[in-house]
Amino acid sequence: MTPDKKKIMRVGVLFGGRSGEHEVSLVSAASVIRGLDPDKYEAVPIGITKDGHWLIGQGAIKMLPEVLKGGRRVMLTADPTEAALVPLDRGAGAQRLDVIFPVLHGTFGEDGTIQGMLDLAGLPYVGAGVLGSAVGIDKDVAKRLCQAAGIPVVPWVTVHRWHWEKDPKAVKAEIEDKFSYPVFVKPATLGSSVGMTKVHGAEELGPALDFACEYGMKILVEKAVSAREIEVSVLGNHEPKASVPGEIVPHREFYDYTAKYLEEGTELVIPAALKAAQVQKIQSLAVEAFRTLELSGMARIDFFLEKKGNKLYLNEVNTIPGFTSISMYPKLWEASGISFRELIDRLIELAFEMHRERARTKYAIELPEGSGGALSN
Repeated sequence: MTPDKKKIMRVGVLFGGRSGEHEVSLVSAASVIRGLDPDKYEAVPIGITKDGHWLIGQGAIKMLPEVLKGGRRVMLTADPTEAALVPLDRGAGAQRLDVIFPVLHGTFGEDGTIQGMLDLAGLPYVGAGVLGSAVGIDKDVAKRLCQAAGIPVVPWVTVHRWHWEKDPKAVKAEIEDKFSYPVFVKPATLGSSVGMTKVHGAEELGPALDFACEYGMKILVEKAVSAREIEVSVLGNHEPKASVPGEIVPHREFYDYTAKYLEEGTELVIPAALKAAQVQKIQSLAVEAFRTLELSGMARIDFFLEKKGNKLYLNEVNTIPGFTSISMYPKLWEASGISFRELIDRLIELAFEMHRERARTKYAIELPEGSGGALSN
């Protein structure tokens, strides 16, 4: 049930994690905590170290790295009647929570693993469920589903790490048979451009695949498209809505991790300079992709718009988009009339809405009292 409106909700903000996007998560989580209305919510910062230890902040800790260094070790109980963080040192009582706001980008946070754990614990949480998260983070599976739904995607080849390591000549031949250079090589299940390389020629392909294989068992090799990078934010559960589109204009050759987080110069154009028909098409495809991939709560949908011919491709979806000061997801909603604080409120409301919907589902057969049958033999 949704807590009483007069009650201050305890919002567990999950951040960090065992992912190549660990550092980005800390910045996003800090923004979310600042955005929580203190009259409605009590933020409970829950850090997950790169080793997988869960740590809870002591009091009002503003610097999230301090939680990861000196927080109290806890674990989340899987008992849905408790919905609490249990301290491992047994030096204090359990910390009860009302809702979780995961700000865990990438592996073990955005891929359905943490969502399954929260489902077991019976806790409402912001964002997509197990299926949507798992499908959304796997760019190969997401492309296949979108393609089946008639949503245009950038042509790609899927490379499995075991195959690349066993028969690199065959893998190279398959890629070069389908594409001419340049191509993009990236892990299938990471974001923030971690492990991604733009390959300009055959001599660069092997090192790029080796690099991507450090971050994933499955690799995507995509045709390089000369295109504008258009992003749109989606919000909702059963009736999702799309924001105004924005455009990323990177100062580097492409929008890599350095351009996103380490250097200034990338321009965010909001709203993007598009024709009305293009805006409508992008918003429509974004909502269609959101539904096709079984998403809920929030997602940022990224598109490529070819500079010549204006052909539109869906690039990828992000089920836990960034919430940093430069992140497009909240910026696009702000441009669409929803402030950051209102956005956080709405996402938490959507978490409770989906939690109530899941709670309506029966998971056990109710046998009449006194009935026997095969199970009693």
